[in-house]
Amino acid sequence: MKKLLSIATALVISLASFAGGGEKYNVDSKVSKMEWVGKKVTGQHNGTITVDGGEVTVEDGMITGGTLYIDMNSIVVLDIEDEGTNAKLSGHLRSDDFFGVEKHPKSKLVITKVEKKGDIYHIHGDLTIKGITQKVEIPAKITMEDGKLVAIGETEIDRTKFDIRYGSGKFFEGLGDKMIYDTFTVKFKVGAKKS
Repeated sequence: MKKLLSIATALVISLASFAGGGEKYNVDSKVSKMEWVGKKVTGQHNGTITVDGGEVTVEDGMITGGTLYIDMNSIVVLDIEDEGTNAKLSGHLRSDDFFGVEKHPKSKLVITKVEKKGDIYHIHGDLTIKGITQKVEIPAKITMEDGKLVAIGETEIDRTKFDIRYGSGKFFEGLGDKMIYDTFTVKFKVGAKKS
């Protein structure tokens, strides 16, 4: 009977430990940054957007889950010096033609698993933009040292999968040099500290 109780106790402790979900790391918005590049037939624009916190779970030195939030109101255009033209483009990006930030002020990435292939980690997850969720795989270099985690990488996102169709040759004919390419590039550095 005592042996049975000991086994039951060990099982409960084991399950409780598993339910704890590993170590938690809080995303540090101050050291995290994202840069974007959008291209069109006649050129390109680039800028930044703010990482707005989140949490990452780590078990045995491997990321097992987490959530990253992005502040869509923080879209900044860097390549246009004229204030009026700059404000026009950044305002258009916030409008319903693009990211519809009034209705969808935040985007998020929910990490479902991470695989290591050579020196590169592949982050699998569910990316939500404009209220639409799509599965993504994002390559990154990840380091963990002294209670700090840093992920650096670059990925391409197809905006049409999130119902952002403005200027897309996939949905509109005869755009000519006004066509905007469907994919945009995001370069990122995300830092997190052990909580």
